Amino acid sequence: MRIVGLTGGIASGKSTMSNLFKASGIPIVDADVVPRLRNALKKGSGGWKRVVAAFGEEILLPSREVDRPKIVFSSDSKRQLVNK
Repeated sequence: MRIVGLTGGIASGKSTMSNLFKASGIPIVDADVVPRLRNALKKGSGGWKRVVAAFGEEILLPSREVDRPKIVFSSDSKRQLVNK
């Protein structure tokens, strides 16, 4: 598997290329969205409660924080549920 970084200035076509990649079935990790995921899954938050209810406590670390790789990278269907 190749990992490609897409960078560029304002109005350089990053979003256009990202959308083309998505349309071609290429997985995208948007660095602007990742921090929102971290905040959405903070221990005790509404997102945390919904994810734990959906996936069970086996996705929690000993600190009771969500083990994000366990849910995000385990399957496409689980990733889609978290994205909702």
